[in-house]
Amino acid sequence: MPPRTDPQALGTAINGLLAAEGWELAAATGSVFGRWAQIVGADLAAHTTPESLTDGELTISADSTAWATQVRLLAAQLVRRLNGELGDGSVLRVKVRGPVSGTRKPGEWRVRGGRGPRDTYG
Repeated sequence: MPPRTDPQALGTAINGLLAAEGWELAAATGSVFGRWAQIVGADLAAHTTPESLTDGELTISADSTAWATQVRLLAAQLVRRLNGELGDGSVLRVKVRGPVSGTRKPGEWRVRGGRGPRDTYG
């Protein structure tokens, strides 16, 4: 890296800073998350959101179980495409989370007073 007194192009200075601080993967990940629709396509991006990339595991949330299943089926293709963007080995696996629902409350119709009589079969 040239001495700090020498003028540098802005892009060169930023790339040098990213490399010196070890922020290259974080910057590339942010870029991928920002361009999610361009990378995975508008249909998939409308129903999914990348949440994090930690230790090679990309976590994606889907807005329905059907779209979560679709992402699971496309996981190998996503890993290949994202490694092309981020560098080989950056993404090792994809974890998909479906929609988050509230806690289930018991309904009006339920059996009270235990499990009831059992059939003894003889």
